[in-house]
Amino acid sequence: MAWSEQSTWIWVEKEAQKDTYGEFISDFIYESGKMTIRISADSNYAIYLNGNFAASEQYPDFPHYKVYDEIDITKFCKKGKNRIAIVAWYYGNELQMTYYPGKAALRFELTCDGNLISFSNSETLSRKSLCFENGRCHTITPQLGYSFGYDTTKEDKWMADGEDGFAPSVIVEQDLPLSKRSIQKTVIKERASSELIKEDDNYYLFDLGREEVGYLTFKVTSDHKQKLTICFGEHIDDGAVRREIGGREFWVDVIVGEGETEYTNYFKRFGCRYLEVHSEAPLKIGFVSLLPCMYPLCKVEKTFKNPLHQKIYDVGVRTLELCLHDHYEDCPWREQGLYAMDGRNQMLCGYFAFNEYAVPRDNLYLMSKVNREDNLLSICIPTTFDYAIPSFTLHYISAVYEYGIYSGDMSLAREILPKLQAMIKAFTDRIDNGLICNFTPGGYPGYWNFFEWREGLNGYDKEAKTNRKEASLNCLLSLTLQKMQAICDALSVPASYGAVADTINKETRKAFYNPKTGLYSNLLDKEDYSELVNSFAVLCGAAQGAEAERICEILCRDNDLTPISLSMACFKYDALLSVNAKKYSPSVISSIETVYKKMLDAGATSFWEETDGSNAFAKAGSLCHGWSAMPVYYFHRLEEYL
Repeated sequence: MAWSEQSTWIWVEKEAQKDTYGEFISDFIYESGKMTIRISADSNYAIYLNGNFAASEQYPDFPHYKVYDEIDITKFCKKGKNRIAIVAWYYGNELQMTYYPGKAALRFELTCDGNLISFSNSETLSRKSLCFENGRCHTITPQLGYSFGYDTTKEDKWMADGEDGFAPSVIVEQDLPLSKRSIQKTVIKERASSELIKEDDNYYLFDLGREEVGYLTFKVTSDHKQKLTICFGEHIDDGAVRREIGGREFWVDVIVGEGETEYTNYFKRFGCRYLEVHSEAPLKIGFVSLLPCMYPLCKVEKTFKNPLHQKIYDVGVRTLELCLHDHYEDCPWREQGLYAMDGRNQMLCGYFAFNEYAVPRDNLYLMSKVNREDNLLSICIPTTFDYAIPSFTLHYISAVYEYGIYSGDMSLAREILPKLQAMIKAFTDRIDNGLICNFTPGGYPGYWNFFEWREGLNGYDKEAKTNRKEASLNCLLSLTLQKMQAICDALSVPASYGAVADTINKETRKAFYNPKTGLYSNLLDKEDYSELVNSFAVLCGAAQGAEAERICEILCRDNDLTPISLSMACFKYDALLSVNAKKYSPSVISSIETVYKKMLDAGATSFWEETDGSNAFAKAGSLCHGWSAMPVYYFHRLEEYL
């Protein structure tokens, strides 16, 4: 059903301030029938009916692609007078990497059996939140955005009754294209178990037993009003949660009053295993935990003879589940960002682990809504962060191709074909004498010539020149052009991408292949050999026949090449399997066993971002990272060899 022209976008004040919470109320009479709310907000919302939580979480979108939810709230209604209460949180225009700012605004419509009975307009009563700390602007990380401060002693039961401090709302002048969410909303589960494992001088440390993702919830008793600082983290390698790491600050503040306080925040998802409470005075703890928040998935049951394979598979699937909410996300603890490369890996796993195609389609469509002038994807989506990783745009095109292959649905590719063509042109326009030059490195706006977290490939080379040619980018472009050609062939669209790829392969071999070593160097002016670049050379066809076989032999044994990282190991495995699946499957399986057993032996309940675990990236390494779930994909693909 279309939105009514009677509803409008509203806010609590004319000049919206960043990191502000608005409270909105609407009363209605209910007798019987199906009650539904349509709702959209910038930036987030939580809905309560008669004081009971009903739903939350705005889909992360763009002003030019605004998404709304349609939610059945019948079970929360009672006969007679009802009150719907909405808390809307506006992040503001401060730069965040997982949010694209628009105007502070809320729009909603309540219907009963399809009949409009209440809607947002200037008569909707609203006020600034009394309990949330407006204008706090405390950033957890650039990706996670703001934390929150909340004062439970200021609660006045407005969600159930009363209008103190409320006034008519302000109309927000905007006409946004509204699209209904095309995937399911996340499901909030029963409170996770937690154990108090350390208590010392107003300090309380809780262990959830495994990595969880969800909303903070607690019940405590205090002798007087005091502030609690609650920190979250994935490990206690230092004896406590690492609450501050390189400018990242993993905590929130909640003020409790005298007596018992029970509180749940339905806005900010925590990804963690440990919760740490710092109080100003002693507390009596009822519980401190999370309400797990998960995307509804139906797991494909898989049984393996080898117990290690079973454990690797099960933990891999668990990792995927923890890294999927409104979209696939890289890691739930530190970022919760949708990155094209990370997402591509996760989608491949999800096709097999869940037979799930709706989320990949939705996420790929969302990414197509990025409207940068250079036609590349932003570093993550959605964001106004004026920074791009060019290679991730190429991985995105591959993901669109793979979605079509595994789902059998080419409608997405057809719908976004002009966008794909523009993306490819952004690369082919840079071709000079058969090879592509890298992009201008630097700050914001700028480009990060990243391929993986390894020296020489991480984009941190200060000597990199704008017109430098690298084998990594050329091989990846060739591979992507071949997939783009396959997309066009499937859509019966004339194209010559395959011919361009052939030229790049020919010139890449001439420029980067060293017949003495039988390897491809990443750079023209020095010998710089890596497993990733040589895997790319095999996959794109720059290396063929005996040459490709020799590279695979080197990849399969101890070598002096820059080793491949967890994030990119899939390309090494794919290169080996593309040359001789029967011969190299044991090597792929053995590599997975070695790498992942190390994590399991260390007590991992989800798979890490890097093999260094929490000490990676200057002690900011994630212990739950979507790209590391790739054994799920390979255990399905190599089932006959297990």
